Amino acid sequence: MSTTPQKPNANTESQGGAPASKEPNLNDNNNRRYEVIERGQLHTLNYRCYFRDVQTKQIVSPFHDIPLVSEEYTSSNENKGETIYNMVVEVPRWTNAKMEINKQLKMNPLVQDIKNGKPRFVHNVFPYHGYLWNYGALPQTWEDPNHVDEDTKTTGDNDPLDVCEIGTTLHATGSIVPVKIVGVLGLIDEGETDWKLIGIDIRDKLASKINDINDVDTHLPGLLEATRRWFKYYKVPTGKPPNKFALNEQFADRAYAQRVIDETRKYWEKLASGETKVDEKVCSITNTTLNNRGTIKNEDAEKIIEADEKHHKEPAKLDTNVHQLSYVQDDEERSTKDKKF
Repeated sequence: MSTTPQKPNANTESQGGAPASKEPNLNDNNNRRYEVIERGQLHTLNYRCYFRDVQTKQIVSPFHDIPLVSEEYTSSNENKGETIYNMVVEVPRWTNAKMEINKQLKMNPLVQDIKNGKPRFVHNVFPYHGYLWNYGALPQTWEDPNHVDEDTKTTGDNDPLDVCEIGTTLHATGSIVPVKIVGVLGLIDEGETDWKLIGIDIRDKLASKINDINDVDTHLPGLLEATRRWFKYYKVPTGKPPNKFALNEQFADRAYAQRVIDETRKYWEKLASGETKVDEKVCSITNTTLNNRGTIKNEDAEKIIEADEKHHKEPAKLDTNVHQLSYVQDDEERSTKDKKF
């Protein structure tokens, strides 16, 4: 396994020349039901992206309060009664700032992950730049770190279910997108089960044509194989070995993905109710709508936000290293070369 970083041309690229993520945009949210409240400066350790329900005026957790199911799109006649889910977009396509729902902070704002004390950016493994899809999570799901999955033989990663949204629109961080789930990839990331759901924005022009995992190759040829390769090698430039997969490295179909959603929904219900005990410092269950032991008053949720640094409209400038390319030799290519010599 080898990687060769390629530095940008200093004469053609300036610091922060390309955005690492998109600013949140209220117009991109599902039916404008939720608005984002930003604190701190994007691409710094102080950045926070909270959510408010514009109908109730309550601060809400994107992990616990935003519903798993989009009732509006699920009940629509156009969708024929199929279940449509709310996806919280963390990372827009083609960007590489590792934004995520923070489980430890109360009200679970979106923040940038930290690596070696600095904001984390995923490497650009040639020929990709950043993420291949709009990347995010399903609220009110949880991969239980105490549960060993029958098929993966590993425990959950203590996160909501991840979603790769494969539609044709770029969605900003903080968008709430109604998605149809069509399949799933069973990633084993550093020894933990980390399911990657494959979904598509139900409003997308291709949504009516992509209804199960086999339809993806028909209408978006090459994307599934690129997705598998991306998840296998995206940590290799940091010195880690390639990731492994369950299910013989194959994508499972829509029915299997539904079982994964149903199972992780039950784990979340036990987490939120307090039946599954997890230290608040590891996974906060603070919320404003569930009427359980984690529920706080909206005025207290507002105080949490007000205690954070005021929002800076301009994102922090980025080092050009963020946009370097890394070249990774596939295991299959290495094996073939070894046989020739």
